[in-house]
Amino acid sequence: MVDVVAQMGPAFLGSRLKRLGERMQASAAQVIADAGIPLQPGHMAAMAALRTGPKTIGQLADASGTSQPGMTRTIGQLAKLRMVADVECDDQRSRMIGLTAEGTRTVNLIASDVWPRVGMAAEQILDRLEGDFLRQLAVIEESLSEASIAERAMQSEPGRLTLLGWDPTLAYEFHDINAEWIEAMFVLEQTDRDVLENPQERIIDPGGDIMFVHAAGLGIVGACALQKTGPTSFELTKMGVRESARGLKAGEFLLEGMIERARQLGAEKLYLLTNRKCAAAVHLYEKLGFEHDAGIMADYGSRYERCNVAMLYTGD
Repeated sequence: MVDVVAQMGPAFLGSRLKRLGERMQASAAQVIADAGIPLQPGHMAAMAALRTGPKTIGQLADASGTSQPGMTRTIGQLAKLRMVADVECDDQRSRMIGLTAEGTRTVNLIASDVWPRVGMAAEQILDRLEGDFLRQLAVIEESLSEASIAERAMQSEPGRLTLLGWDPTLAYEFHDINAEWIEAMFVLEQTDRDVLENPQERIIDPGGDIMFVHAAGLGIVGACALQKTGPTSFELTKMGVRESARGLKAGEFLLEGMIERARQLGAEKLYLLTNRKCAAAVHLYEKLGFEHDAGIMADYGSRYERCNVAMLYTGD
């Protein structure tokens, strides 16, 4: 099953972060419950803020980065659990909230047992990342304070396409984009795996190339390879475009770029192997100068079990 949220790239960043937060909070809730504490992860920010002394609803909202109505609901829940209560305040116009004796006992238990456990578990995940992820989160928060997603969206040019050259760090994109469409229509063959799992060795090192198409707001949405099969012959192979780029003509943009790249590499023969089921792709190949060729089929068609279409670029 395709992970639509992950596939949509930056456009679904908020949804992906929300999904990630829900998964982490669900696990944190289990740790809290195992410690015998009758609270939820959503209560933790308020409890942490109140450890340093009584505060108003507004101060608690600011400290946790939430809305005042949301914090009012949280405090109401904590009050029902007898964790917090109103405290006397010199300013009669302000409502001050403080921890009760039970709240103080509970938050001390959380601080000594729950937060360290959850923090160490999170550190195990963060240790697998490159760079300071928490700092990166802070940058996102600072950027949103400067201008919201809505404000930035009004100023953007959606769908702008850009070609990107080979980068080993993008090997997973090459694999995932192609494995996705192949498995949706056919069966991933061993020759597919050899190329998709070893692009540097099978494509780049022998003199071929791999290019990607990037769509503004969506990230990398397509990939294609030129596999060198002779001194001046290349197979256009492993061309795939994500569903998220439908309607942007990303496939045509990528194919035009690959044809030009083949010229730069000195290709005198540029061919491809495909299947009639890929009707839209075949039509695109025909549009940009590929012709059906029996000779290509005879020479190379046996490479894939699914191959029943072979085409040669003529430029006509």
